[in-house]
Amino acid sequence: MENAELFEAEEKKGRGLRSTKDLRAGEMVFSEPGYAAVVLDSVTSQVCHSCFRRQASLHACAVCHFARYCDRTCQTACWDEHKHECDALKRRSSAPNTNVRLVARVVWRMQKQTGITNDSQLVSVDALKDHRADMSAAELGELQSDIKHFLQYWPGKPQADELLTHLFAMIKSNAVNLSDQRGQQSVGVGLFPNLALVNHNCWPNCTIALNHGNQSAVNSVLHSKRRVELRALENIAEGTELTVSYVDFLNLSADRQVALQQRYHFTCGCQHCADHTKDDLMMAALDKAAAAEVMAFSKDSLDKMDAFRSKGNFHEVLHVAEEVLSRQAGVLDDTHLLVLRTLALGFEGSALTRVFPQAAEYAARMLAGYTKLYHPNNGQLAVAAMRAGVAHWHAGLIEAGHALICQAYGIVMVSHGPNHSITRDLEVIRRQTEQELRIFNAAKKEPMSARH
Repeated sequence: MENAELFEAEEKKGRGLRSTKDLRAGEMVFSEPGYAAVVLDSVTSQVCHSCFRRQASLHACAVCHFARYCDRTCQTACWDEHKHECDALKRRSSAPNTNVRLVARVVWRMQKQTGITNDSQLVSVDALKDHRADMSAAELGELQSDIKHFLQYWPGKPQADELLTHLFAMIKSNAVNLSDQRGQQSVGVGLFPNLALVNHNCWPNCTIALNHGNQSAVNSVLHSKRRVELRALENIAEGTELTVSYVDFLNLSADRQVALQQRYHFTCGCQHCADHTKDDLMMAALDKAAAAEVMAFSKDSLDKMDAFRSKGNFHEVLHVAEEVLSRQAGVLDDTHLLVLRTLALGFEGSALTRVFPQAAEYAARMLAGYTKLYHPNNGQLAVAAMRAGVAHWHAGLIEAGHALICQAYGIVMVSHGPNHSITRDLEVIRRQTEQELRIFNAAKKEPMSARH
């Protein structure tokens, strides 16, 4: 691996990766194909099991009828991963859960290739830490339940309990969530041994992007596999530890600590947690006397909005959001987490009911809050800017929309790189808004008499 090397980090953190040279913001540190990956239970019929792209129409495997693919090309590319799974699935009336399917793919891969599978892999899968000694009784009970279901699913020679215990515990703290092609929803989970060595920081210097690969080229030599990319969010000096965030920063430091302890079994010692950085903004109140009452009302209302959203009733989502934002006005600042959650649901409600001026207003406020909280090259900030730009564009605010799309494009060039599908989608939108803006500006300069 050219840009990173394994080293022993602080005692509590164990191993980590550090840069072997100066890296620029947006530079790809390394890319890594998945050792094993599966689609989440909730979206198995909506996402291609090869490239993990969300598609409206997918073709089912003719044998197991479980796996879905964009087309024959994706199916062929995935056959080496799917063939053992296919044989196991056709013997069952239903597929096992995500964890069982992932561990099964890991075991099949280990049987085929033991130890380190290529020159760039730094550690073997069985050398990754499992943290089972830190697990609660409830977690160990879930682990044993998964092992039981695995043994019912596994078609071959029974696997040793010690190996299965290690693998199920290991994926809990080392597997990575994989997003769809627009980066808006987790659709899968995968194991990437090198990436598992990158330690956490709530304000990281790197980010993870899933490259879904390319199976569309006529010449199969030009096809590329699904892989993750570790990209630098900022300039990184040689010898600096490389870090990513395991949790969304948009939570109070105490809540991030709880989430990290529950899943990954460590206490974060980063500077942002130690100093409770930006906690004050996330809880900012303009009227402290009224804040407690408005916060309680907001929490109850957010539950109502979530319920309406799950039923697809976005008119009611918007109606409740309007009421909540009215109560929050003058009491909670726009960086308050409850305000940002309300704005996000209000934006979704107004966008889906095609009330675009309102969607543009909510998106702009949400983006302003995110800008004060997130790292300037965080992918979530790019998504917020893109949504705001599209909403302004649909609302007829072409100039503002174009500026926001350009802002989003600048961020994803760093966080996802020039070849990612999100970047390419934004480039198309950017050109469209740029063309419309030229026409709009030309019309404004045209003399009034020439328009009749």
